[in-house]
Amino acid sequence: MAVTPRITPCLWFDRNAEEAANFYVSIFYNSKITAISHYGEGSPGGAPGSVMVVGFELDGQAFTGLNGGPLFKFTEAISMIVNCETQAEVDDYWDKLTSDGGREVQCGWLKDKFGVSWQIVPTVLPELMQSKDPAKSKAVMAALMQMVKLDIAALKRAFENA
Repeated sequence: MAVTPRITPCLWFDRNAEEAANFYVSIFYNSKITAISHYGEGSPGGAPGSVMVVGFELDGQAFTGLNGGPLFKFTEAISMIVNCETQAEVDDYWDKLTSDGGREVQCGWLKDKFGVSWQIVPTVLPELMQSKDPAKSKAVMAALMQMVKLDIAALKRAFENA
């Protein structure tokens, strides 16, 4: 019997929650669609038989996608952080999430084609930013602020040259 997680983020889509869930599942390992429910006769918000809710997991993290109509839009107030060990991972997730209508923002942030904000973050970044040497942390922050997609080697160079 599957255990329901205590906390599950719910993403409100207009009418493309299933398309978004399939897109995300295609990008992240250890991911799957877990459930799909449909609007019934007389249900507010959707045509009978259309997808209402999609349950999915991304790398083991549960999500819900809701087709709730055009009332609410995604903003940068909420973003998904993807922690990456290598530059190859940063590049891969960046390329996939900005594909087909997504867009680069700044400082490791992007918006995917559905309008969801993502942060593609090297796992080494907190270590560099939390240095006991304030000059090193400041140099890393200055380098980061000039980047769109984060460059691990450039961040390390900024740290080492401070």
